[in-house]
Amino acid sequence: MSASEPGSPTHVTVGIGAGAAGFTHERGGGVDLATTDMVLNVGPQHPATHGVLRLKLTLDGERIIACEPVVGYMHRGVEKLFEVRDYRQIVVLANRHDWLSAFSSELGVVLAVERMLGLEVPDRATWLRTLLAELNRVLNHLMFLGSYPLELGAITPMFYAFRERETIQEVMEEVSGGRMHYMFNRVGGLKEDIPAGWTGRTASAVAAVRSRLGQIEDMLLGNEIFAARTRGVGVLSPALVHAYGVSGPIARASGVDLDLRRDEPYLAYGELADTLRVVTRTEGDSYARFACLAEQVRVSLDLADACLARLAELPPGPVNVRLPKILKAPEGSTYVWTENPLGLNGYYLVSRGEKTPWRLKLRSASFNNIAALPEVVRGCVVADLVAVLGSMFFVVGDIDK
Repeated sequence: MSASEPGSPTHVTVGIGAGAAGFTHERGGGVDLATTDMVLNVGPQHPATHGVLRLKLTLDGERIIACEPVVGYMHRGVEKLFEVRDYRQIVVLANRHDWLSAFSSELGVVLAVERMLGLEVPDRATWLRTLLAELNRVLNHLMFLGSYPLELGAITPMFYAFRERETIQEVMEEVSGGRMHYMFNRVGGLKEDIPAGWTGRTASAVAAVRSRLGQIEDMLLGNEIFAARTRGVGVLSPALVHAYGVSGPIARASGVDLDLRRDEPYLAYGELADTLRVVTRTEGDSYARFACLAEQVRVSLDLADACLARLAELPPGPVNVRLPKILKAPEGSTYVWTENPLGLNGYYLVSRGEKTPWRLKLRSASFNNIAALPEVVRGCVVADLVAVLGSMFFVVGDIDK
C-alpha cells in the first residue's frame, strides 16, 4: 500500500529550519524538526564573487536570513599611498582601484588638483576627456553585460561582449598606449594630442558597436530563462538606495533619477544636455539593473558621437597647460565627484601647500553599492544569490580601496 492511498500511515512533510523553504504540512500531526542556522562562507576565492570578496551567509534551510560582506582581502591602502606621492604620481594609483573605469577614476584626481590651482584646461582637452570618459564607460558596461549572463550559465554573450570591447579597446589603446590603466590624464589637460586620423577610426568603432549591440540585448532581455532568473529577484527599493548611498546604474534601476553629468555638469556635459539621456527603471530588480546598463551603453555611444562632431569643429591647438616642474597645490581643501561608470566617485583633497596632498580621501562607488547587499538578499534562496550579487556590478578593488 502506498502512502498516498486511503488508510495508509500518516504522511508528514518536515519543514527545514521551521519551514524556511516554504514547506507546509499536507496532513495534520506533523511537527517541524528543531534545527540550528547554518553559516556558509562564499569566497573569498569563489567564481561567483568577482574576486576576493567574502560573503558570510546565515541560512535557514536554503533561505538567506543574514548576509555579511567581509571586505579588505585586497586592501591596498591607496589613501595612505596618496599622501607620499606628488600630484603627478597620484594618477598612477588612482586609476587602479576600479580597473574597469581607469580613465574616469584618474580624471577625478586631476579635476580636484586643477580646481585647487584654479586651472582652466584648453577646450580641446575638455572635449577629448569627455569623449574618452564615455568610451571608458562603454568598456566598463560591456564587461558586465558579458560576465553577468556567464554567472547565470550563459557563456555565449561573453564572446559577443568581448568582440565589442575589443573594437573600442583598439582606439583607446592607440590614443593612450594602455589597455586598462591608460595614464592619459595630466594635471592641466592630457598627456599628448591624438594621432592623425584617430577620430575617424573612433567614429567607425562607435558605429560598429552600436550596430551590433542589439545582438546581446536580443539574446538576453527576451530570453525566458534569463528573465525567470532575474525578474523580481534582488529588489532594491529607493529607500535603501538613499539609506546606503547607492549610486550609478544600480540606483537608477530602482527609480532614483540621479546623474552628475546632468545634475552637476563637469567637463563638456553641460553642452551635451540635448544628447545626454538618463536611463531609469522602476522595478529595482536584477533584470532592471541589467536592462538599465545595456541602455546606458547606447547613450554613451551617442555622447561619443556628439564629442567627435564637436572636435571636428575645433581648430588644432594644445591639449594641456604648461606647469612648473615641481607642482604644489595651494593650502586649502576641495571635493570633486564624478559620475563614474559604476556610480559616484569622489575625491576629498586637503593641501598644506606641499607637493604631496596632506589628505586625499576616496569615495568609491562599489563600496556603498555592495553595502546594501545584506538588505537585498535577505529572504532569497541561495540559488538566487549569484543572480543578485552579479547584478550589483562591482569591482572588488573599488570596494577595498
